[in-house]
Amino acid sequence: MHSPHDPFVRVRGAREHNLQGVDVDIPRDVLAVFTGVSGSGKSSLAFGTIYAEAQRRYFESVAPYARRLIHQVGAPKVGEITGLPPAVSLQQRRSAPTSRSSVGTVTTLSNSLRMLFSRAGSYPAGAERLDSDAFSSNTAVGACPECHGLGRVHRTTEELLVPDPSLSIRDGAIAAWPGAWQGKNLRDVLDALGYDVDRPWRELAQRDRDWILFTDEQPVVTVHPVREAGRIHRPYQGTYMSARRYVMKTFADSKSQTLRAKAERFLASEPCPACGGSRLRPEAMAVTFAGRTIAELASLPLSDLADALASAADTSETARVLTEDLLARIATVTELGLGYLSPDRATPTLSAGELQRLRLATQLRSGLFGVVYVLDEPSAGLHPADTEALLTVLDRLKASGNSVFVVEHHLDVMRHADWLVDVGPQAGEHGGRVLHSGPVAEVEGVRDSETARFLFGRNGSPVREVRAPKGWLKVGPVTRHNLRAVTAEIPLGAFTAVTGVSGSGKSTLVGEITEELAGVDRLVCVDQKPIGRTPRSNLATYTGLFDVVRKVFAATDTAKERGYGVGRFSFNVSGGRCETCQGEGFVSVELLFLPSTYAPCPDCAGARYNPETLEVTYRGRNIAEVLDLTVEAAAEFFADTPPVVRSLRTLLDVGLGYLRLGQPATELSGGEAQRIKLASELQRVRRGHTLYLLDEPTTGLHPADVEVLTGRLHELVDGGNSVVVVEHDMAVVAGADWVVDLGPGGGDRGGQIVAAGTPADMAHAEGSRTAPYLARARGEADGRG
Repeated sequence: MHSPHDPFVRVRGAREHNLQGVDVDIPRDVLAVFTGVSGSGKSSLAFGTIYAEAQRRYFESVAPYARRLIHQVGAPKVGEITGLPPAVSLQQRRSAPTSRSSVGTVTTLSNSLRMLFSRAGSYPAGAERLDSDAFSSNTAVGACPECHGLGRVHRTTEELLVPDPSLSIRDGAIAAWPGAWQGKNLRDVLDALGYDVDRPWRELAQRDRDWILFTDEQPVVTVHPVREAGRIHRPYQGTYMSARRYVMKTFADSKSQTLRAKAERFLASEPCPACGGSRLRPEAMAVTFAGRTIAELASLPLSDLADALASAADTSETARVLTEDLLARIATVTELGLGYLSPDRATPTLSAGELQRLRLATQLRSGLFGVVYVLDEPSAGLHPADTEALLTVLDRLKASGNSVFVVEHHLDVMRHADWLVDVGPQAGEHGGRVLHSGPVAEVEGVRDSETARFLFGRNGSPVREVRAPKGWLKVGPVTRHNLRAVTAEIPLGAFTAVTGVSGSGKSTLVGEITEELAGVDRLVCVDQKPIGRTPRSNLATYTGLFDVVRKVFAATDTAKERGYGVGRFSFNVSGGRCETCQGEGFVSVELLFLPSTYAPCPDCAGARYNPETLEVTYRGRNIAEVLDLTVEAAAEFFADTPPVVRSLRTLLDVGLGYLRLGQPATELSGGEAQRIKLASELQRVRRGHTLYLLDEPTTGLHPADVEVLTGRLHELVDGGNSVVVVEHDMAVVAGADWVVDLGPGGGDRGGQIVAAGTPADMAHAEGSRTAPYLARARGEADGRG
């Protein structure tokens, strides 16, 4: 029996996902890094086992209602865990995109700022003090009544509603009107009201045009439809609705995404005329602090906001206490390299890495001690210069008396750790074992460890011969976000890396590359957005692989005897699927006070299909068992089915052999989603030049996987294409043909091209924050590191 003050978290018999009965001891009060190739099982150990068990124990300690849910949510598959303190998880999940969530709300800076204006703001003479809620656009007392606190309104104009004024109403001048019968009905109602529907739009009187498009009246008239041979048309009562009213109603009320998208084409979003985009009522906007309104302060980058607050002349005790609190909160965020963000920046515009670091900054201020922080790749999306600041923050969390467990691939973070847990040796069923758990230096002697190969410079990857460009692509001048008339030149037929610290303008610049530019024949953008938002979307459905697999099952003797067609093997339509979960394999469990979670379906236990469908087998496996195969196992199983093999081969080539065919999209990381998209693209047989654009393709990848992926990207270039990557991994940058470095800093301190050239030139570029790290990576590649 271990003492209650056991200095170790001891895991026994962990079998979650691919873990093979893992036993491991990890010391408390240290920075411990869990690493291993993608899919090796490190997240299953850190999140799926250690954090999940801490969460289960928390549930056990609360109300019986929550306890009842534990059976549905499921406990981790583990023998026992001892010495486990309470845990806090900071994962790289995207928060639900809402335009009301911002940097200020995530970090609670908004609360402090509102309190400052409420208690210490300068009010107009005779105005009464406002409660802090009056400075929030998310409350009824604070929100501008015109735009409901969103800061923008949707308007429409004659130009948007009638793009071609040479047409008559009968010929479809009013493009915003619905098609089919409804549009014909509106035209007939107008005709019955006495308007000329056959004259070109531009020849109608302006007064008539305005009424037709913008009236709020809804007159009812008797319509006598034009008789057509062989059809009886009876008169009916028709109600008129103006084009604007129709568009607004569709946009606000329609459940159809397609109809809403169509309506949106006829709307222009503009700052609210009542509040000027500030989102607040006039009473709140009349209050100032340091000569500025709350909206003006919230729009400043955090580093500038700190300067403005520090230089405020108000010396009252209240103002001093509140500004000191704000400055301390801002300091933790800027320390993590996020000083370029403004408090009013909407959360959906942030990267997953930025969002995680904001939450990390908030945790630093929370003052908790004695807990285990489980972090998911906090270095993702970070320039090497910012990673150093991150390590300082992790050390501070540890110094406050906490244990910091980090799932990480970044070599500098591994080198900085007190303890390393290396999981492997490979992915999926070839992984799931702990190869090493101990001090970092000792992993060098572990023969099977892919991590050791890179940590101790044993990879010796050769420095590439730089390719000569086949031409140049001119991008810009770009003036957007923090870029001011920036022009870049990208070589064609080459591999280009775009570098720079977080917020320097890399994604903005690359976002300006379109198919309209001279030199781009075909453009393929591979981003990290999810391939689907529900368990219904998965690897097999996204790649088109599932269509072929269903045909294989429909062609079996049993299926033919029973008259089962291809549709029978789809879990998206009724017939073959389990109706309890509608073929999702999961049911959504609503949790009070917590996000809803998915639990396996009680009837089909996650198989997705009804028992009759599961009786059909191909080579001894039913469709659910085939969906449960990993990509690697499926490649062997379908070895003689060429269309399936081609799809699977490209997934193996980008290092995704460990994923299951039916793995729900909700379980995939951003990096995995991006590589699935890349694989889908690679399996298309293409002729001619294509420009591939990738935003941080190595996010979430172990150096061994980065090697595989960059090999594939270089093959694309060797095949006559161009590749442009936004990248922080210096090993990838060192192997590029051309580098464009933005900066020098983030936000207002960035937005310029600091230097551009070959990696050899860039390693010594003056004023570049990337140069020293690139020089080091080139040295390591030469075996001198």
